Amino acid sequence: MNKIVQIKPDQVEDVGSLYAARKKVYPQSVFGTFRRIKWGLMAFCLGVYYVLPFVRWNRGLGAPDQAVLIDLPNSRFYFFFIELWPQEVYYFTGLLIIAALTLFLMNSVGGRIWCGYLCPQTVWTDLFYAVERLIEGDRRERMRKAASADPLKLERISEIMLKHSIWLLIAWWTGGAWVLYFTDAPTLVKELVTFQAPAIAYIWIAILTATTYLLAGFMREQVCVYMCPWPRIQAALTDEWALNVTYRYDRGEKRRSVKKANELRALGLPAGDCVNCYQCVAACPTGIDIRNGPQIDCIQCGLCIDACDNVMKKIGRPTRLIGYDNDINIQRRMAGKPPIYGIVRPRTIIYTALIALVGGIMLYALLTRSLLDINVLHDRNPVAVKLSDGSIRNAYTVRFLNKRSLDRVVTIDVDGPPYAVLHVVGDDSITPDRPMVVLGRDGTTELRVLVTAPSEKNSERSIPIKFRITDIGLGEVASAIDNFVLP
Repeated sequence: MNKIVQIKPDQVEDVGSLYAARKKVYPQSVFGTFRRIKWGLMAFCLGVYYVLPFVRWNRGLGAPDQAVLIDLPNSRFYFFFIELWPQEVYYFTGLLIIAALTLFLMNSVGGRIWCGYLCPQTVWTDLFYAVERLIEGDRRERMRKAASADPLKLERISEIMLKHSIWLLIAWWTGGAWVLYFTDAPTLVKELVTFQAPAIAYIWIAILTATTYLLAGFMREQVCVYMCPWPRIQAALTDEWALNVTYRYDRGEKRRSVKKANELRALGLPAGDCVNCYQCVAACPTGIDIRNGPQIDCIQCGLCIDACDNVMKKIGRPTRLIGYDNDINIQRRMAGKPPIYGIVRPRTIIYTALIALVGGIMLYALLTRSLLDINVLHDRNPVAVKLSDGSIRNAYTVRFLNKRSLDRVVTIDVDGPPYAVLHVVGDDSITPDRPMVVLGRDGTTELRVLVTAPSEKNSERSIPIKFRITDIGLGEVASAIDNFVLP
């Protein structure tokens, strides 16, 4: 029999909170190769995102002229010369596969370079940091103002209000740009300004404004550390050859002051290049010390590399004490061997080949896809009717898809039951020997079709029947197969 043990409150050890409190990060601005790369990519990504809805593309009379448009009411996706229909969703599946494989390839080559340079959270957070530095000053000024005993000075209040106003403006335009991808951008901008836009547009702008403002302005590195699943996935996918931002401890240790290190070198004794300046920590947007080794918080942005390089130049030591490297090369240098970089290896070759394969399949499917299609649905009640002369009639609902931006005339033929006669219900333009119908541009046309065949010439209970349409102008052909059923 189990005995219940009573534990008194004074017998329980207080281990504190299970969650670490957030320590606010004040990244130091740096200048160097990786900072310039980040500026360039940020300008490119933001430029594409904000400007692309206003780019025009002529698709002909009556078709939307926005280059990139997600037309939900008409179930279309336009991307320059490409127009995708709902039944072509497999193209989006292919794009998702390529995106995942590209992410895997980037990780196998350079670690979390997606996180450090191209992730939307990183790009917008970087932009918000730039605004913050411009208004409040760099790291030391911001820390001094945050720790001020009198934070309610008029100058300080005006700085905070100006910063948050610009943040909200950026966040608002971010949300506004997103909804422009779903309708004609100039028209919606005019409607938004005159307060004539649909309510759903204002709702989505408000949602995206709030999320951008909160994630880029307040949560920042917490999104990367706690909310994003990619750091955990990346840790499982990486290998020993991936180039991550690495502190080269074979060069840096033991850490000493500049003066002490110079004295040891003058005596011919070894001395590490790291001078414990903590500039790598100050520059890190997540506030980590890269010298402690690989960490899930590191987004591989390379800013610590620039910060360390600037210090190394000032003290006359070789740069890249921190760089994109791996432990294999560190161990090789410690053994007196030259470093090697296995960028081309089975893993990267497989990823590249899969990307090329999926991309090639998608490109082939896109270039050879038919812009004319037909779908047939057999009537179920009744499936067949016997006429007074003994012949058998089956009824079908036929849907034609014309994906071109022009009207076209097609002929309809059937192959299957011997001596079958085709009749299109309710169309006065049908010729008696070979039905012809006009298909409207960029749309679907649905008709009811009757197929009649003599019963004495068709002894089987079910006969495959093939409906074939031919564009008499362009020669394009499409077909669909169903069954002709006898009662």
